[in-house]
Amino acid sequence: MSLSAHSVSQPLGVHAEHIAFIWHAMLGACGLMYALLLGFLVMTLLRQHRSAPAGVELEKRIERTLILWVGLIVVGLCGLTLASFLTDRALVRAASEPQIALRVIGHQWWWQVEYVDADNSQNVRTANEIHLPVGAQVHIALSSDDVIHSFWVPNLNGKRDLIPGRSTEIRLQPLTTGRFRGFCAEFCGVQHAYMQFEVIVESAQEFAAWKARQLAGAVTPTDPLRQAGRDVFERAACPLCHAIAGTNAAASTGPDLSHFASRRLLAAGALTNTRDHLRAWLQNPQRVKPGNHMPVVDLPGRDMTALVAYLGSLQ
Repeated sequence: MSLSAHSVSQPLGVHAEHIAFIWHAMLGACGLMYALLLGFLVMTLLRQHRSAPAGVELEKRIERTLILWVGLIVVGLCGLTLASFLTDRALVRAASEPQIALRVIGHQWWWQVEYVDADNSQNVRTANEIHLPVGAQVHIALSSDDVIHSFWVPNLNGKRDLIPGRSTEIRLQPLTTGRFRGFCAEFCGVQHAYMQFEVIVESAQEFAAWKARQLAGAVTPTDPLRQAGRDVFERAACPLCHAIAGTNAAASTGPDLSHFASRRLLAAGALTNTRDHLRAWLQNPQRVKPGNHMPVVDLPGRDMTALVAYLGSLQ
């Protein structure tokens, strides 16, 4: 599934379509007024050397022109006000009956994603990616545990801030399958540019299969190298921040790694998730993403190779 071009001018969600409508309405109205102003200016320049009409006739022309111009402005503003009102109502009505509920928490600099279900055993926790079935009405509760962030998927909806101490919400209803890029749209520190995520919209069957894989425990290693990697993970500092289902690691300071290898991005978009990039990240996180909160875990070469092999198997 290829990554779609991120653009507000390519609305692929219900909310994005409404926003695009009001944008085009305002652009058209303002463009028309601007064109008329330029037209009047050109007419004035072309006629400035002609003899002016008599005083009374000139006043009548000016009066008629002003009345026409004011009327045009009033009609335009009333039209834009009505269009804005209707768009706001449409945005409120869109995705009003949630079929999927998520909780997204912004951190410096990554996204914690939790799928919330009435049955707690069906809850899923992942990081830096959101899977959704096409056409589903989705409600996302947003919060931040450090500074102000902003959740933005240009193709699906507008921006919504994540404010420490407050809960906000955004709704999505994707209209087509695809992979869409999301961003933090509020400067939140030195690695603001590398606080990205992806929204993967797929069929209902594909989403159900993905969720079933996420609900399953982490892959149990069978070959010696990966078994050694799991031992390295459990005895190093990793479990102090991360969780892997089926192991003793259950922390939530950093991303859940139970299905780490299934994600396309590493370090919230700083790297693609390959073995070489993972090794570089583990060896020196500050070189890859200066200022992040991932500590350096000093491991011998053999242990690092085993750890990379183990994490790379967590599909």
